[in-house]
Amino acid sequence: MDERPFESYPVWIVLGSQAVSLATYGLGTLVLSGFGLAVALVYLGYCAFVEVSVLRGSCRHCYYYGKLCAFGRGKTCPLLFKPGEPQRFLGRQPSVRDTLPDLLVPAIPVVGGIVLLVRDFRWPLLLAVLFIVALATVGTGLVRGLLACPHCAQRELGCPAEQLFSKQRA
Repeated sequence: MDERPFESYPVWIVLGSQAVSLATYGLGTLVLSGFGLAVALVYLGYCAFVEVSVLRGSCRHCYYYGKLCAFGRGKTCPLLFKPGEPQRFLGRQPSVRDTLPDLLVPAIPVVGGIVLLVRDFRWPLLLAVLFIVALATVGTGLVRGLLACPHCAQRELGCPAEQLFSKQRA
């Protein structure tokens, strides 16, 4: 696939990236429902909080604000937030504080699933936990590494996440 930046991402890439996210949220909710409906709903609320935080902190300052980005957030962001300042996006230095909420989205149901498996082993639960791990590692890696980041115009302008995760870091 050609690695030129997209002005607007193809819908199939957006659908693929959203499928990974929604499958993670859905399986995470299913796993955590083993602790009760309240825990599952709190987890869904946390997922929504993380999404809104990304929109507010990053997407409103991104090149793709108002455009179709790889994750669909560029079109969603204007519904909730006014455009930000592109320099704020470029000037960010990602830290553990920035990445931890995203990492917890799959980690919480994986840890919860392990606790439930210790209490009462069930194959479907184990498969759900393993699938969350696969989505968080392989799925996210494929979406970002092959479909999203190589074609991102913001990456060309400067992206703190690209600098953090790039294999070509100094």
